[in-house]
Amino acid sequence: MLKRFSLTVTSAILMGILAGCGGSSKPESTSTATGQLKAIKDRGQLKCGVSGELPGFSFIDKQGNYSGLDVDICRAIAAAVFDDPNAVEYRSLNAKERFVALQTGEIDVLSRNTTWTLSRETTNKLAFAPVVFYDSQNIMVRKSSGIKTLKDFQKRSICTQSGTTNERNVSDQMRKLSVAYNPVVFEDINAAYAAYSQGRCEGVTSDRSQLMSRRSKLSKPEEHVILDEVISKEPLAPATNNNDVQWSNVVKWVVFATMEAEELGITSKNLTTFASSKDPVVKRFLGNEETLGESLGLSKDFAARVVKHVGNYGEIYDRNVGPKTPLKFERGPNNLWSKGGLLYPIPFR
Repeated sequence: MLKRFSLTVTSAILMGILAGCGGSSKPESTSTATGQLKAIKDRGQLKCGVSGELPGFSFIDKQGNYSGLDVDICRAIAAAVFDDPNAVEYRSLNAKERFVALQTGEIDVLSRNTTWTLSRETTNKLAFAPVVFYDSQNIMVRKSSGIKTLKDFQKRSICTQSGTTNERNVSDQMRKLSVAYNPVVFEDINAAYAAYSQGRCEGVTSDRSQLMSRRSKLSKPEEHVILDEVISKEPLAPATNNNDVQWSNVVKWVVFATMEAEELGITSKNLTTFASSKDPVVKRFLGNEETLGESLGLSKDFAARVVKHVGNYGEIYDRNVGPKTPLKFERGPNNLWSKGGLLYPIPFR
């Protein structure tokens, strides 16, 4: 009896070792669309929450067309699910209503320059996808104000928006520096910038990307400067509700697909040249070998769809906020890890 038990245990261990060594190149299982993903497929359209008021990230032109980095993330998800980047219904949301819209099902995904924090992930029950823009919080002032640092705001006012991390962050920093400033808080971000432009506050604080975007819309942008002093880290990422793992995984891996494509050198322009690639990493990524996409409830070529219709992360970045756009953002931390940045796509295998 003891001998038979020993043989059984030994066999089980050997089987475990073989499995761990990758005895099969095929995924262990595949899954079909369920829950939120199935509802989206049945509807035939993705509902995506954006700002709609931030050039470079999400902005509506006079013809009603949406564009920007956040918008392209929505388009990439639609491309993966439907093979159609235009199968998106956009909802313009302010900071106060964005989480409620997600929690109530008004939108499927939030792609609205939203900072990933512990409290938002737990209290608001969100599941964040990978960071799509590493940002920081800063303050914009008039050059004529003479303000150079945060300490210069003693008994001076700063405009900001309620319901954002910016409101709390500036309060924390000023308390840390023992600076008695005057916060001027608005529910609507447009009101905050209007108050600043009218001189009702000496500074306005937000994410640096938003400040640069908003400065470009002022009547005399050259008269305003963004202070170098960083108030906080602001990692901006898309988010879904945390009650549907499959759907959260879809959004997560679509974002990673844009980054992985750039790392592999695959763009919307040269995609077809990789069809005959012998590289197993490329073959898996494009769905020409194995069926990784099917385990997400998507087609096996979901990543290829993303690149074909929207491009890789570098293409998305450059056309919306890069050096050749009005915002003129250098890649900096938003570059691949291999080029000194923070983008590190998880392996597609």
